[in-house]
Amino acid sequence: MGKKNAIVLLLAVHFLSVFLALSLTNSTDESALLAFKARITFHPNNILAKNWSEGTCVCNWVGVSCNLRHNRVATLNLPNMGLSGTIPKELGNLSFLISFNISNNLFHGHFPNELGHLRRLKSLDLQFNELSGHIPTSIGFLKKLQYMGLSFNNFTGSIPQEIGNLPNLETVYLLNNSISGSIPSTIFNISSLQRIDFSNNRLFGILPVGMCTHLPVLEIFLVSRNQLSGEIPTSLSKCGELRQLELTRNKFTGSIPKAVGNLTKLEELYLSQNSFNGPIPNEISDLVNLKILSIESIGLTGSIPYAIFNISSLQAIGFTNNSLHGTLPTNMCDNLPKLEGLYLSMNQLAGSIKESVHRPNFKPHRATSKH
Repeated sequence: MGKKNAIVLLLAVHFLSVFLALSLTNSTDESALLAFKARITFHPNNILAKNWSEGTCVCNWVGVSCNLRHNRVATLNLPNMGLSGTIPKELGNLSFLISFNISNNLFHGHFPNELGHLRRLKSLDLQFNELSGHIPTSIGFLKKLQYMGLSFNNFTGSIPQEIGNLPNLETVYLLNNSISGSIPSTIFNISSLQRIDFSNNRLFGILPVGMCTHLPVLEIFLVSRNQLSGEIPTSLSKCGELRQLELTRNKFTGSIPKAVGNLTKLEELYLSQNSFNGPIPNEISDLVNLKILSIESIGLTGSIPYAIFNISSLQAIGFTNNSLHGTLPTNMCDNLPKLEGLYLSMNQLAGSIKESVHRPNFKPHRATSKH
């Protein structure tokens, strides 16, 4: 055999092996997607029934895109389509998948443990469905995951400790489920975290003393409407990028730490309906970017620091139902050009708000006594 023919033969073998490999991997992905299609019990307009056809290229199917290098399924995104059904374990075979989004549909049933096989996955969005059962511990194998959205479902059980093993996680949304137990302390070691929302669950326990020691880029921390207790850790001051902090409707105790005043980028602060005591710390006046300040129904005493009324960015102030006393400055609104809501009722405050305060959407509440 001549040298030229040998080269041609080698090239032919190479391309045949590549073709067979691509055929095999496409067959794997196709089988996984067809298993998913078979689990869908309702799809308006029968979009998938018409488009997801066996034998056609999966890369052209609605909601699917492929990795150009390997010709493997890279994204499976079907949000807002009114789909109903369950998630099959076969989706765990989409080994090149980087984005899976079926948000705002009617999927029910469990979160398959096999999705933990998707080691390349970066974005997982299952929000606004009717999924139930526990969040599987296998989620801890998704080392490349950056976005995890499981909100507005019916998940129960606890937050898996393994979530703390996701070194690239930036966003974790678990709000509006029935998740119980404590927040795993390992979560507070994920230095990439920017957004945490565990609101409206059944979480209990305390926030760790060093909760912000390893969260340098955290911008949003929302845990309202749970059963969390204990004091707010003073390490909160180390979350220097924090813009939104919501602790409303829990069982937090102690005083509001002065360290809150170090969160100079904070725009929204919600501490209402807890069991705090003591005065409003003067350091809150240092929050020069604050838009909403809500510390209602938590048992605060003392007077309102006058400097709070110099935070020109404030749009709403809520101090209702505390034990605050003292006389309000007559010109308290002079430096609050953006203020739309002022809630002071159910206290022991005195004084009056200058009558010149007449702005569209402004809602002043009188300083009334509890007695």
